Amino acid sequence: MPQRRSHVAPSASQSELAAALAALRAGIESPVEFSPEALAEAESTTPEVPDLDLREVPFVTLDPAGSKDLDQAMHLSRAGSGYQVRYAIADVPGFVRAGGALDAEARQRGQTLYLADGNIPLHPKVLSEGRASLLADQERPALVWTFVLDSAGAVTDFRLERALVRSRAQLDYVAAQELLDAGQEGPLSLLGEIGGLRQQQEQQRGGASLNLPDEEVVQKPDGSYDIERRSPLPIEDWNAQLSLMTGMAAAELMIGAKVGVLRTMPQPDDQAFSRFRRQTEALGRPWKDGRYGDYLRGLDKNDPMTLPVLEAAASLFRGAGYVTFDGTVPAGDLEQAAIGAPYAHATAPLRRLVDRWSLAICEAVSQGRPAPEWARESLPQLPDLMQQSAQRASTLNAETIDRVEAALLHPLVGKSIEATVIELRGESRAAVQIAEPAVTASAPVRAGTAPGDTVTLKLTSVDVAKGEVQFAA
Repeated sequence: MPQRRSHVAPSASQSELAAALAALRAGIESPVEFSPEALAEAESTTPEVPDLDLREVPFVTLDPAGSKDLDQAMHLSRAGSGYQVRYAIADVPGFVRAGGALDAEARQRGQTLYLADGNIPLHPKVLSEGRASLLADQERPALVWTFVLDSAGAVTDFRLERALVRSRAQLDYVAAQELLDAGQEGPLSLLGEIGGLRQQQEQQRGGASLNLPDEEVVQKPDGSYDIERRSPLPIEDWNAQLSLMTGMAAAELMIGAKVGVLRTMPQPDDQAFSRFRRQTEALGRPWKDGRYGDYLRGLDKNDPMTLPVLEAAASLFRGAGYVTFDGTVPAGDLEQAAIGAPYAHATAPLRRLVDRWSLAICEAVSQGRPAPEWARESLPQLPDLMQQSAQRASTLNAETIDRVEAALLHPLVGKSIEATVIELRGESRAAVQIAEPAVTASAPVRAGTAPGDTVTLKLTSVDVAKGEVQFAA
């Protein structure tokens, strides 16, 4: 599934789009500006200098090109027949004072919101893109996870401790992948080896990854907009495995201490599995036996039917939430089903509220101290705060893409367009993928249409302000 990009050049529809996106930003039910008190805290509060000095360890960061809010840095090395992974996380618990103005505003926001023309950060940018970010050639306090892995990639030991670090380089996915593909030695030379072993560990656990193409609205310097859709690079999957490994370690620590917050997701029920089997059969790529994670891993990325299959599989990855506990670990299944193990969010504190609690609790537990009282007192509030922010983020993302797609299609009103059916929605409607411009839409289809079919649609109307498009079969 190669990268695809659709372009909205400056035009009348572009002007409508700019107004529509501005209205969308204005209507967000979340604070946009920070109070003077919160800004003052972000500019002045400084964590205690850690006793452990790891500035000589050559950490590097790996993120999308141009990122400034750098949550993680890594250092990979061999250790006997296995490996050592150091994973440094921005020390947000040290920068945000519990009960302060900055803490209060972060709780209102829940997470960084990403828009077509920028973002609404969880923390002031002086902190999230400056003082706390693990920027290259800057000394930073960090929460450093140290993992010892055996030759099969299984974790045999780990710890978490505060340390002073200095990243040597800010790497981006595309350039780093090109270096690895060329066989050049570098700080990430072991990432494919370790990431591949962790993927095998995931398979043995019964975990499953849903690698849907990323869909992102990008504003260009000339004021035009792009929608970029691309499949994750292998290096992104390997990097994600380090984050998953860290989240599982965090869950283990908190469960052992009987205090914390987990990210959970139930196993799909029989009805969901049956529906997915029928969909794969209709697409000509039947899931006959075995675990659904193994089936998804075996899909050919170059097969045009893979995208419709992955879209259908999204129904298996639903129901995620958070569960908190203090003193007694909840009864029942605490696994995040897609990961195949208990799991916690603990690697993105600059952009996600709940990670600050996980990290503060895990650092205390790892060092033999009780969990911080501020974290224990506020644990019950976290699930609602995160659910509200997730709903805002999901709605904002969907409505942004709807408006940009409407602007993309605006010049084609009255014309016929070919599209591929991704998923049927009832007897007479379907989700369809248009190749050029690259737009996913809902459209009427004739009886007997099946997923994977190519259909011809007539674009009858477009409303950029509302993000609505209408087709006729």
